[in-house]
Amino acid sequence: MRLPLFPLSSHLLPQGRLALRIFEPRYIRMVKEVCAVQSGFVICMINETGERALNTHIFPIGTYCKVIDFDILDDGLLGVTVEGHYCVSINNIETEHDGLRVGDCNEASIWQSKSPNNDIENINEKLREVFQQYPEVSELYDDVRFNETEWVINRWLELLPVAAEQKQHFLKSGDTQKVFQYLNQLIKP
Repeated sequence: MRLPLFPLSSHLLPQGRLALRIFEPRYIRMVKEVCAVQSGFVICMINETGERALNTHIFPIGTYCKVIDFDILDDGLLGVTVEGHYCVSINNIETEHDGLRVGDCNEASIWQSKSPNNDIENINEKLREVFQQYPEVSELYDDVRFNETEWVINRWLELLPVAAEQKQHFLKSGDTQKVFQYLNQLIKP
């Protein structure tokens, strides 16, 4: 699939939701076009060491998402809420006339290993606390899935201020056990 790309310093993973403020003309065009055909676009992480001119500033794993809500914000900007559907690998990135980047995207399954054998209640409970403490996060979700390991791991990877390189490393490895161990080190009881 040839899809528009929306590079961000933050990231969105499957079943996650993100509120965006759209103001650049290329992204306004992108949102209009994908909504008109009921399609989506790819949110991808920015590689700080990559070259914009060569489009290597975009990491190769992104998430296909769709707009689930939109509104004109108080400041006149377009506000959209998007939901992640599945991860994609991104290749052959090109820049269109207005600066919008598009790429060839293939669906990619990120978590190859089984759920961690260890007790995951600690990281589940800490995520519940984050959702309670930050209503702007919890209000994005109609349905929270604290009992689903992959959902919890994905939300932590979205929320933690961890370098994009580290997040991409976890996504490439596909090993939920490694992510779980990492999270347990960061989130001690």
